[in-house]
Amino acid sequence: MNVVSIGLNHHSAPLDVRSRFAVAQDALGDHLRALRAHLESQAGEAAILSTCNRTELYVATHGGSMRDVCHAGMSWLAGQGGVAGPALNDHLYVREGGETARHAFRVASGLDSMVIGEPQILGQMKAAVRQAGEVGTLGSTLHQLFQRSFSVAKAVRTRTEIGAHSVSMAAAVVKLADQLFEDFRSLRVLFVGAGEMIELVATHVAAREPAAMVVANRSAERAARLVERTGASSMALSAIPSRLHEFDLVVSCTASALPLIGLGAVERALVQRRRRPVLMVDLAVPRDIEPEVARLSDVYLYTVDDLASIVREGASSRQAAIEQAESIVDEGVRGFEHWMAQRRSVPLIQALQQRAEHWAEIEMRRARRRLARGQDVEAVLQGLTRGLTGKLMHGALHEIHASDEAQRRSTAETMSRLFGLPALSVAASSSVACPHSAAPTASHSSSHKPPQEAP
Repeated sequence: MNVVSIGLNHHSAPLDVRSRFAVAQDALGDHLRALRAHLESQAGEAAILSTCNRTELYVATHGGSMRDVCHAGMSWLAGQGGVAGPALNDHLYVREGGETARHAFRVASGLDSMVIGEPQILGQMKAAVRQAGEVGTLGSTLHQLFQRSFSVAKAVRTRTEIGAHSVSMAAAVVKLADQLFEDFRSLRVLFVGAGEMIELVATHVAAREPAAMVVANRSAERAARLVERTGASSMALSAIPSRLHEFDLVVSCTASALPLIGLGAVERALVQRRRRPVLMVDLAVPRDIEPEVARLSDVYLYTVDDLASIVREGASSRQAAIEQAESIVDEGVRGFEHWMAQRRSVPLIQALQQRAEHWAEIEMRRARRRLARGQDVEAVLQGLTRGLTGKLMHGALHEIHASDEAQRRSTAETMSRLFGLPALSVAASSSVACPHSAAPTASHSSSHKPPQEAP
């Protein structure tokens, strides 16, 4: 069993590349089923995390080779984005085992975000895990990985000040508006969408008391909740082209696969505005606003990637908190690796348990036959204990007698730990006699099998 993560994010790929791989929330279940079917028997567990800044696959392998699993995951991603393998490889990262855990922990903690320490990614990761659980692609290994991710994120949030000095996307929008317009209170603002990001931006904007705020969203119910919370009004998405000229600030973030605001609509709005400037912020992946709009002289268009320089301000003041957070992540990775090592020992533990139970059954059958023949109970019990002792000790004693000096020393140390004995010298260990009823030692027999049941 092993875990693998394959993906691309704002560090490895530009916006236009990332947008090709974005997965809408309502389509995530179908993508998960398709991914698991593509992986076939190579991996039994899968989860997909898709946000504005990243699309990542998390896979737990079930017997498939790491090379095959990685190749299958990468080919599936290439097919989803319509990007040829070699071109995609320039933007992909692949991590395995402990490094997958480190990456997941850093993502959940906001250490891998464009806004260091932002909390939104944790909610998005929890939603992705919940979806994988509902679809049935989340097994015990990925469940453990993500639960530990959430625990690490909580520890980072409570034990450090990672988010204390961060500049969020929402605050960055307000900062841009302050730089472009003289009086924030005179602005008319349009929000396209009503999701979590728009809600955050609207909250920041509402605190500055603009002249008007309007929400345009496909779901009237969700738009109504945002309207009630912020004091904005609402309008239909279809009304955007005819009313776009009314707004000085437009912030859009929807899950639409195609742009909602085109070049022609913006050009007509500028004519009606008599060339008064407009600030447009497109936080969606894929884009909500056609990129060609950026060429218009009176439009200031920003995407999530364009905001990077703003949200990175204050990084130096967060450095101590970042270092503390990385230490917490390191601790979490060690714990996950220990858990994985224990999981890999499960088949051996089960086999040992089955072998011990088998030996016990052999001795019990032998004891019952002796009792049925009328033999003394005490003698039968002593024979049972000697038989079990012989079987249990046979392998260890065989290794001590059959090994060379270096191996014998290592075996003796291991046996001393297992049986809670004081440290014994190699000479003392190698001179231990076999208990009564044990199998012949290596000097008398080359067999490593314990004695079988007597007929």
